[in-house]
Amino acid sequence: MEIVGEQLILRPQGVTWSSITDPEVLKVCIPGCESMEKISDSEFHLTMGAKVGPVSAKFKGKITLADVDAPHAYTLIFEGQGGVAGFAKGQANVRLLPEGESTRLQYTAKATIGGKLAQVGSRLVDGVAKKLAENFFTKFNEHVSGATD
Repeated sequence: MEIVGEQLILRPQGVTWSSITDPEVLKVCIPGCESMEKISDSEFHLTMGAKVGPVSAKFKGKITLADVDAPHAYTLIFEGQGGVAGFAKGQANVRLLPEGESTRLQYTAKATIGGKLAQVGSRLVDGVAKKLAENFFTKFNEHVSGATD
């Protein structure tokens, strides 16, 4: 499933870029994120909880920023292991376009799961993946737009 969306961030492109690459901001905005540790400028380890139907899991994973074209675009790649619940992996292509004093954030995301999580049904999984992506980008917008310089 491909998830496509956009948000108008009420901040200039440079502020939006530094926020979308800041592990502290990502930690606050990723639904269920419990911890995030910067390993390098482009790699982070994280722990997050997620629930898909009757299956709850704590994922330990890695986020990698690839194809970085600052301050315009990057690809966020996620890989996580949820123990007996299975695994999740995915990516989001994020593009930032200046729009006056604001920034148009466009994203396309894809996710894949396996193990017990995959057994709960693709419609349910697709719905949860879409909701997680929408929640992240909405929370990011609220966090950044409400922030002060």
